[in-house]
Amino acid sequence: MVAPIHPQNVIALVWDFDRTLIPGYMQDPIFKEFSIDSAQFWKEVNSLPQYYKRFGVNVSPDNAYLNHMINYVTHGLMPRLTNAKLRELGSRIVFYPGLPELFPQLQKSLSQVVDADRFELRLEHYIVSAGLKAMIEGSAIRQYVENIWASEFIEGPAHPGFDPDSTLDLDEGRKSDPLFPVDGISQIAIAYDNTSKTRALFEINKGSNKNKAIDVNATMHTEDRRVPFENMIYIADGPSDVPAFSVMRANNGTAFAVYDDNDPLSLEQADYLRKDGRVDHFGPADYRPESSTARWLGLRVRQIAEAIIEQRRETLKKNVGATPRHLQ
Repeated sequence: MVAPIHPQNVIALVWDFDRTLIPGYMQDPIFKEFSIDSAQFWKEVNSLPQYYKRFGVNVSPDNAYLNHMINYVTHGLMPRLTNAKLRELGSRIVFYPGLPELFPQLQKSLSQVVDADRFELRLEHYIVSAGLKAMIEGSAIRQYVENIWASEFIEGPAHPGFDPDSTLDLDEGRKSDPLFPVDGISQIAIAYDNTSKTRALFEINKGSNKNKAIDVNATMHTEDRRVPFENMIYIADGPSDVPAFSVMRANNGTAFAVYDDNDPLSLEQADYLRKDGRVDHFGPADYRPESSTARWLGLRVRQIAEAIIEQRRETLKKNVGATPRHLQ
């Protein structure tokens, strides 16, 4: 008998970022740092798809802001906006109440489940966002997160005829290359949108984020996947996360929507997602211990843990023979 690749002892919480973990958008500290009118910036970004369509060019509305940020850097409106600067600005991100304290509290909830230690159950947190990875890396929540899927920038891009064996730091390359006189981000390295987030879910599911030998597109038996979808919880705020919610619901995972308690429209949106069968449950974006959201997430973690343990016990009964006894 071939042993399974993974013990399937991991419970994964996968988080959206903007308006899920924080009240607004992570780019706000950037706008404040450079005295940029955020409303004007987003107005411009929202008009870009229609603007470029006039020239026969299709632009993705989910990540058009990335190129627009580079334009702001190139035109001197965000001077010297480097990846290091983005990480520094990430430290200014303000989270919803109860964060990041919720993360160790959920770990405590898991440890209180009988036999959780015996069966070596683990709790892991992931962030999947169309926002900026560097800013999330610089934020207070980074230490609690296993992996981050989010958009990234390049500062000093490889020029034609570059030496592939060069050890030059990308973030420093621009400073020594006269072809790139502007000091700051200049190209998009990778961009995540609301659909590509689903790829991250399958990477977590199959374990390709932990083992590069596993291709996310490879065929894989259910029993070999590192984190079965039924052991995953996806937490996000709105309709833009419907593709990810749909993957979770279709594969017996848990989908949870949060809403801003200060915004009636946000509550209506979460309730619509529930009525439409997109999510299993919803609650306010308040993660303090006494909040309904924190208590429900703790409950769901314990329920998943108990289901894993019960399955292990049944497997033990099935595969371990009875103890020999003397004949009477």
